[in-house]
Amino acid sequence: MISLIKNSSYGGTIAILVASVLWGTTGTAAAFAPTLGPLAIGAVAMGGGGLLQALVASRAIRENRQFIRENLSILLLGVAAVGIYPLAFYSSMHYAGITIGTVVSIGTAPLIAAILERFFDRKALSAIWFLSFVCGVLGVSMLSMGESHAIQESTNQWNKFFGIFLGLVAATTYSLYSWAAKRLIDRGVASKAAMGMIMGGGAIILLPTLLITGGGLLQSSTNLLVAGYMMLIPMFLGYLLFGFGLKTVNASKATTLTLFEPLVAAIFAIVLVGEHVSWVGWIGMFLIFICILILSKTKNA
Repeated sequence: MISLIKNSSYGGTIAILVASVLWGTTGTAAAFAPTLGPLAIGAVAMGGGGLLQALVASRAIRENRQFIRENLSILLLGVAAVGIYPLAFYSSMHYAGITIGTVVSIGTAPLIAAILERFFDRKALSAIWFLSFVCGVLGVSMLSMGESHAIQESTNQWNKFFGIFLGLVAATTYSLYSWAAKRLIDRGVASKAAMGMIMGGGAIILLPTLLITGGGLLQSSTNLLVAGYMMLIPMFLGYLLFGFGLKTVNASKATTLTLFEPLVAAIFAIVLVGEHVSWVGWIGMFLIFICILILSKTKNA
């Protein structure tokens, strides 16, 4: 049974869904550290988590160094993408508002990942994947529109355009590092080594930005606890699970499965933070559930 889970796409699907659950807790966790800016949260979470991944995977990285040298360009692409992603994602929500930033950044990532696979890996796009993608993006859009946010959304038109652009940058970089990790794994690099190198390299880019954005990190013990939680659980453990899932799940399906993250985030926000979700948001949750159900019943689509 354990062997079946390890080697089947079902085991990979479960791992990615669990990772999405962990990632979905980040918004609620951040609510307990309001003095930490979004850029600081992104840098400390992905940067610190990436550094831990690299340390834990150091032995696997040494054992796979020949494969890594042979695929250095793919590795560097993934590292650059990890370094850019959280800064673009959180800035997108700042300029365009939470709703637009979430929909563009998370909702378009599966399509970009599918395009990457189509052009670089020559993988065809199936009707089942397209159906799940439409359900997922529509669900994320409706969920975002149906949530009430404490922060007033930006109304400046140029801010929105810039935020949408940053959202597309975030979606592209998220798809790129997912695709790069999958490509390395498919070429013989152990998943732990692939994720450790990509996330660890991204940490080298992200952690220095805390010199500018991380002023509030040491203001209270709560801020440190929140930062520690986000490094250890959503980012470190979450990306270990994501890397495990990529062994048997392609990048387009993996990024589509992670549309589960905003659903989990909404549930935590409702239960723990007291946010309100309208009927439109509940329909969006249902559509995301349908998206996950379709994908979980199929092999790599």
